[in-house]
Amino acid sequence: MTRRAGEWQRLLWRWRRSPLRRTSDVVEAWILVAACLLAVAGGLLAGLLTAGAMRQSADGVRDRSRPVSAALTEEATREAARPTSSALVWGTVRWTDRDGAAHTGRARVPVTARPGSHVTVWTDGHGRLTPPPVSHAEAAFQAALGGLWAATAAVGVVIGGAKLARARLDRHRMDQWAEEWARVDTRWGRKTG
Repeated sequence: MTRRAGEWQRLLWRWRRSPLRRTSDVVEAWILVAACLLAVAGGLLAGLLTAGAMRQSADGVRDRSRPVSAALTEEATREAARPTSSALVWGTVRWTDRDGAAHTGRARVPVTARPGSHVTVWTDGHGRLTPPPVSHAEAAFQAALGGLWAATAAVGVVIGGAKLARARLDRHRMDQWAEEWARVDTRWGRKTG
């Protein structure tokens, strides 16, 4: 708590009139205020826009995907096909689209499926195989996580920019301080360094 109070006192000191206050102190105070406001607003905006875009994309994929009944054409073995999980393996399936055209492709099928058994696969509007669309709950989770990452990135960029600006101001103040000490030291009749 003491450290935070010290930070706020340092920030508020820059606003008071003082013969020791420099223009760079006031500029730094304004940079900190602007960075706080921009971090909150920018983070919130980036998070909401990203979450909305991800949710809209998932809804679009779900709207374009169609479940189709397909027949497994050959035995899907764990050794021949790379397993995607313990319950699914890759297998060759054949299905007929809405226009009556027959298609063949590789899709994930249950390990227990045998040749000739029917499985459900998902296709896009052009009859190509696609992964199954995510559920509404999964889409909401992914959108929330994406929004959180975007908000964090936006806040990080703002804080990084403010830190960079403060570092440049500190360097400028140190250069000014060195020049002033050099002038004072010359008046006293000696040269430091």
